[in-house]
Amino acid sequence: MKRGRTLRVQPIRNGTVIDHIVAGRGLKVMETLGLNQEGTTVLALLNVSSSKQKSKDIIKIENRELSPKNIETIAMLSPNCHVNTIRNYTVIGKVEAGIPSNCIGLAKCQNRSCISNTERDAVPKLRLVAKDPLFYRCNYCDRGVAGDELEFS
Repeated sequence: MKRGRTLRVQPIRNGTVIDHIVAGRGLKVMETLGLNQEGTTVLALLNVSSSKQKSKDIIKIENRELSPKNIETIAMLSPNCHVNTIRNYTVIGKVEAGIPSNCIGLAKCQNRSCISNTERDAVPKLRLVAKDPLFYRCNYCDRGVAGDELEFS
């Protein structure tokens, strides 16, 4: 009898599960959301087999629900991942994180001389140029930045 591999992970009572993260991006998602600096319990599953993708990452965050800004940020790191809100062990909301076409205050312009990096009250504004591969341009200086090179505010 062939034994299949099963993934046994304890469910969370309340919080968020981020599923279908591009394999290898889970740690960057955690870092960007500041999960490595809080007292929040986090479970990261990396390079998990998937029927939709070859492999994926999954993050479970106890007792924290993500804001729309958090979800937009995640979408820039891992387009089309799923964000599930859990309450009392039940999924009460599921969002597919779509790629934002305009990113205001989420990611920094790569041009250190750009007004968004030099003026105190200037808010970084990037506009989507291409989805695959992910590519943005600064609204101020028109400098381009690839999705893999994004730095978050």
